[in-house]
Amino acid sequence: MAEKPQPVRVLYCQVCSLPPEYCEFGSDFDKCKPWLIQNVPDLYPNLLNDEKEADKVADKLQATGISTASSAGAASSGKPEEVKRLPGGKIKKKDKQEVIIEKVVRNKRKSITTVKGLELFGVKLSDASKKLGKKFATGASVVKGPTEKEQIDVQGDISYDIVEFITDTWPDVPERAIFFIEDGKKVPAA
Repeated sequence: MAEKPQPVRVLYCQVCSLPPEYCEFGSDFDKCKPWLIQNVPDLYPNLLNDEKEADKVADKLQATGISTASSAGAASSGKPEEVKRLPGGKIKKKDKQEVIIEKVVRNKRKSITTVKGLELFGVKLSDASKKLGKKFATGASVVKGPTEKEQIDVQGDISYDIVEFITDTWPDVPERAIFFIEDGKKVPAA
């Protein structure tokens, strides 16, 4: 008589509740690593090597030590530049502080003046659109542009009058930081 088949006992990870073979595809693989090293070291042999190498690097860093004088000197010399990293590891560039004014023509006669970048100077866009609408007696609104950043759209061609108004109303915005987009080229307003 043939032997009766025995049920297969499946080991499940205590962290993510997946079988250990599938832990690397789960969302908490970093949290699973200690459990995997302890319970199934033969399944992921590279984790043991990575952990040993990480320990060696950590020991070297602790042995070398970092002098506090050099870090204090760097902090006092100026503002440390903050580097933001995007999900792919790419470094996000800081936006240049500049106001860009662009005139868009629609229906051959009507035009819209777009103002981008005022928020970089600490100007609240909703207040700025109200002031622009009152000053030039037109409709002005805050909208999301094609790059998902907010901008102010003002009805009418007020592109050259708006520079003086911006510099008078918000003294934090220098005239050298204001640019026009003309024929696809960036032209300084000053």
